[in-house]
Amino acid sequence: MRIAVIGAGIVGVTTAYELAADGHEVSVFERRQAVASEASFANSGVVSPGYLGPWAAPWMPVKVLAGLASTHSAVRFGLGALGSPRWLGRFLWACRRSTHQANRRRMQRLGMYSRQRLDLITQQLGLQFEQTDGYLVLYRHARELARARKGLGILDDLGVAYELLEPDEARSREPALAPQTTLAGGLYLPGDLVGNCRQFAHGLKAAAQERGVRFHFGTDVIRMSRSQPGSLYWRETDRPEAEPRLDKFQACVVCAGTPSARLLARQGVRVPLMPVHGYSLTAPVRHREGEDDPGPRAGIMDERYKVSITRLGQRIRVAGIAEVGGTDDLLRDAPVRTLYKVLDDWYPGAADFTRVQHWKGARPMLPDGPPIIGPSGAPGIWLNLGHGSSGWALSCGSARVLADQLGGRSPEIDSEGLGIDRIR
Repeated sequence: MRIAVIGAGIVGVTTAYELAADGHEVSVFERRQAVASEASFANSGVVSPGYLGPWAAPWMPVKVLAGLASTHSAVRFGLGALGSPRWLGRFLWACRRSTHQANRRRMQRLGMYSRQRLDLITQQLGLQFEQTDGYLVLYRHARELARARKGLGILDDLGVAYELLEPDEARSREPALAPQTTLAGGLYLPGDLVGNCRQFAHGLKAAAQERGVRFHFGTDVIRMSRSQPGSLYWRETDRPEAEPRLDKFQACVVCAGTPSARLLARQGVRVPLMPVHGYSLTAPVRHREGEDDPGPRAGIMDERYKVSITRLGQRIRVAGIAEVGGTDDLLRDAPVRTLYKVLDDWYPGAADFTRVQHWKGARPMLPDGPPIIGPSGAPGIWLNLGHGSSGWALSCGSARVLADQLGGRSPEIDSEGLGIDRIR
């Protein structure tokens, strides 16, 4: 088939690669000038099927309310967040325990499959992206650890390898952890991975091009054709006055992040996407002669603040925060201060802040957690979107599931609850 993919973030690139691997003729349309230039640009770099779960959780409403009075809240509300009461209503409904557990199982099932696909692709293509195995979740307080223990049954059911660690065992995994910061315990996930998502995306783009995929950068998809299903109208971003061009395809896969909702609405497809912004800072490791390495070996997650600290070669990346709504161009001070605080709590003096990069990106979040993969209900239009903060962790599995569905095959995993019917 002749297939268009809209969006060249990590989900769009993996989708294009998998479709091309099946022998389709694929064209990718991206408004930026390179792959992984928005939500995939400077994300946490974590691929953690063992830690995957929806933000919509039973404890989240209380956490949000408590955070409103906290200087270092993990969840914040930006401009426009309260302008979508329907999304917030669905979010609160999805916080019910039964709904949360069902969605967590869906995400972890897809995440485990995605990790397998990522490993296979990495091996087949010989990709290098500053990857390191292992991920450690840190619990500052005993009640955080107790809540984590209650969720271990799902990991057991899905066969996720893990180790519940005492404080001294956690510190032996990450010897540079600051001894003065209180630690109640940790959860070590040996099957998880940290790495450079953008580097992986560029490697996969090159492999996709070798399979014949055409990337059209600096292009805006204006609308999709109603009379010719799968076809679309587009124009170059630097020529907004130009007449849109029509390209004919047999199918179109939408992976365009939060702008997908507006594009799909014109086709009568309603998808409740909200931009949930994440923040990160990246800085070189500060090495001192005669001292041990001051940074993380792989990656940690501070469970209280939902902030990760990962090692990318000779750099440290600190990432987190869920800013519901807001805008891409406003880098707020409070979330950035939280990132610095968490880094200083666990790895004081580890980074060289004379060369620090700050970043903010809009993650396309559905109110209940899992992405939407499969047919949209409109002729010729397929969906692979709504991955939220788990885009890289779910991308390789999502792309393979989508490619199998589009090719008329049953996916290798149970895709129950991942279709558009879940949100209707």
